[in-house]
Amino acid sequence: MKPVGTDPRVLSLAAEVAKSPEQNVPVILLKLKEIINTPLRSPELKKIKQDIYCYDLIQYCLLVLSQDCSQIQGGWTTISQLAQILSHCCVGLEPEDAEEFYKELLPSAAEKFLVLGRKLQVCFISAAKGEEKAELLHFFQIVTDSLYWLLGDHVKLIQNVLQSDHFLHLLQTDSVEIGSTVLTLLKNILEINSGDLPKVEGKSLHSILNEVILKLLSTPSPVIRSTATKLLLFMAESHQEILMFLRLNTSEKGLRGLLSKLETGTEFSKELGQLIGLLSPKIYPEVEEQKLHHTACLIQAYWKGFWTRKRLKMLPSAVIALQRRFRSKRTKRLLKLSRQKEEEELRLQLQLQRQRAARLSREIRLSVLEIVHPGQVEKYNWEIEEKSALMIQKHWRGYKERKKFCQRKPSLMEYKAAVTLQRAVLKFLAKCRKKKKLFAPWQGLQELTDARRVELKQQVDDYVRRHQGSQMTYVASRELHAEAQERLQHYFMSRLLEERAQQHREALMAQINTSIEQLMKAPSLKEVEGKDPELFLSRSRPVAAKGKQAHLTTLKHIQEPWWKKLGEEEPGDKIDVPKDELGTLFIGGTKIP
Repeated sequence: MKPVGTDPRVLSLAAEVAKSPEQNVPVILLKLKEIINTPLRSPELKKIKQDIYCYDLIQYCLLVLSQDCSQIQGGWTTISQLAQILSHCCVGLEPEDAEEFYKELLPSAAEKFLVLGRKLQVCFISAAKGEEKAELLHFFQIVTDSLYWLLGDHVKLIQNVLQSDHFLHLLQTDSVEIGSTVLTLLKNILEINSGDLPKVEGKSLHSILNEVILKLLSTPSPVIRSTATKLLLFMAESHQEILMFLRLNTSEKGLRGLLSKLETGTEFSKELGQLIGLLSPKIYPEVEEQKLHHTACLIQAYWKGFWTRKRLKMLPSAVIALQRRFRSKRTKRLLKLSRQKEEEELRLQLQLQRQRAARLSREIRLSVLEIVHPGQVEKYNWEIEEKSALMIQKHWRGYKERKKFCQRKPSLMEYKAAVTLQRAVLKFLAKCRKKKKLFAPWQGLQELTDARRVELKQQVDDYVRRHQGSQMTYVASRELHAEAQERLQHYFMSRLLEERAQQHREALMAQINTSIEQLMKAPSLKEVEGKDPELFLSRSRPVAAKGKQAHLTTLKHIQEPWWKKLGEEEPGDKIDVPKDELGTLFIGGTKIP
């Protein structure tokens, strides 16, 4: 919203800026100097500055200061005058939209002044002629004065300026003129409001102090030395933290000794003596205590940072564990509720079943009482009671025996396991004894004593006397031997024929069993396909099927666990195939001749 009663000069200047091309805007904005330098009373000047701000002429000045110097008509002269105009317009201005003015426009203006100072610093260092350097130094002083004038009215910008990297670069210059001007600016800024100095970040504050100390010790110019000494003395007297920092540097880097070597009898010798007195406390334990306090603070800071980072790393795992426990507890609670619900439903169902059973029993008893003769009711009731008692006894005994069996089941399993182990061990020991006897070395016959020989001879004589055999001639014995040989040959011949016949019978039985089994499994005539008759025409398929079945049985027996074969023979022994499998297997043999 535009203000009412606007100054006609501001209104015409704003219209001219809006209509003019971009290259003519900087020159037109210089007319603001005549407007704000008009000798008017303070309220009227404040009203003019508000009009300038409302018509965005201050923003135009900021935009012009952001442009390249070579593209602006008038060069550094125009830019320095615009910096003065911008500073004067911002001083004493209190616009309606104060938030945008204080948080955006003023910090941007201070930053633009520092950037202009850096550009002028670079141009001053690179300039070759003395006249050009003097002119650039004059422009630089105008810019610093404008910045100082701006900070004098808006002290909150001091912290932003001191933390800016551009200000630190300005302080790090090797030029005596530029360095003296920057140190003077810093001293004037701190004299305006030194309370913002402790609010500056530690890194920026230490860098500024180090640069000031470096200029004091390394620059031969007495002007810079005097300004730096006064600046350090003012900062040390104003703030205890800065004095502690300077004392620590004094103890670690020997700053007090270097300051003592500076020339005496100069203009700033009094301030230098006061600074050395501040840096040289009479009680050295105080310095040591300050160093220890600073070291303890550092250790605490590092430890707290380490512990905080560790806790932050452990936080996801703790959250995951908490979520896992919460979900587990919730799952258990839901499971408990579902079980309770199922138990309640089961209890209700059982209650309903019992009620139905009781109702059905009463109905059956009533129907029976209607059918049975009144004289037979007592007998019928007695039979029903007897059956019920028998049923209850049966169930009770079954429950009792099952309970006893469950109790005896572990002991029965242990007994069976012990029997299996004993059987396997006894079989193993018997095999070991058999092998030991088989491979035992020949020990020869024991020698008989004379008494043993006499005793044995007496026993033989007694046996011969009691069992006297009939005498047989040599011819009779030859005939008996020939007869025995003939019978033995006949027995072996008939045995071979019987074995072949038995084998043939077994083959025929196997064929018959296979055919019967095939017929039993054969489909009905409605379900017969083209390949089914081939199963009855060929003998190879049934034989292969039975062979495959017997082979699978053998493989299954081999693949059983070792503890199931403890009571059986060794793996190298022959495995007995079930007889029902071999009985139905077709075994081809030779026909009976």
